[in-house]
Amino acid sequence: MTRRAERRRWSATGGRVFDIVIATVILIVTAFPLAVATLVVATCLGRPVLFRQERIGLHGAPFTIVKLRTMRPFDPARGLTTDASRLTRFGVFLRATSIDELPSLVNVLRGEMSIVGPRPLPVTYGPRFTGSEKRRHEVRPGLTGLAQVHGRNALSWEDRFRLDVEYVDRCSVLLDFRILLRTAGVVLRARGITAAGCATMHELRPEHGPVPGPAVRT
Repeated sequence: MTRRAERRRWSATGGRVFDIVIATVILIVTAFPLAVATLVVATCLGRPVLFRQERIGLHGAPFTIVKLRTMRPFDPARGLTTDASRLTRFGVFLRATSIDELPSLVNVLRGEMSIVGPRPLPVTYGPRFTGSEKRRHEVRPGLTGLAQVHGRNALSWEDRFRLDVEYVDRCSVLLDFRILLRTAGVVLRARGITAAGCATMHELRPEHGPVPGPAVRT
């Protein structure tokens, strides 16, 4: 069996079982903190409590990712036009602890995402990928991945994509377990939450033109 065939077999069979079991366990264990965070977001930011955005999924198919909101609404009249101005202090905490990512476990249960894989990026970034970078879409996008345990948002886009493609070439049950274990340490140490000089993450290749919408979160 070729490496690519083995990868597809793992993703289609064992990978889905792994995703469903881990996602269910995490949802049960984190139910209380997620409920508290949801209440605080509703109280401080109002509704909607959830952030939704179209992302690029398996084989380039779009899907809607779901997260907890961490930012105030886009409002030029109040000067709320950048991530830095819109991000709340509680939002910073949610992002640092990755609690804002917990609703995305629903995407995992739906089969739109995996626990481990390249982070899904906005559909508006689609035309900005090079041919080799598009290989990251050969597997389901994940909540965490090689890039997340090697620096997270502190990495350059080039390094992130290099690690994403490396994961596509190496993905296996053993690698997924290793990444999952390392992710716990990364989250506990709150490393790589933001890019240098940026409230969240630098835009991908802005020379290609503006990205529609008020914010691009990863």
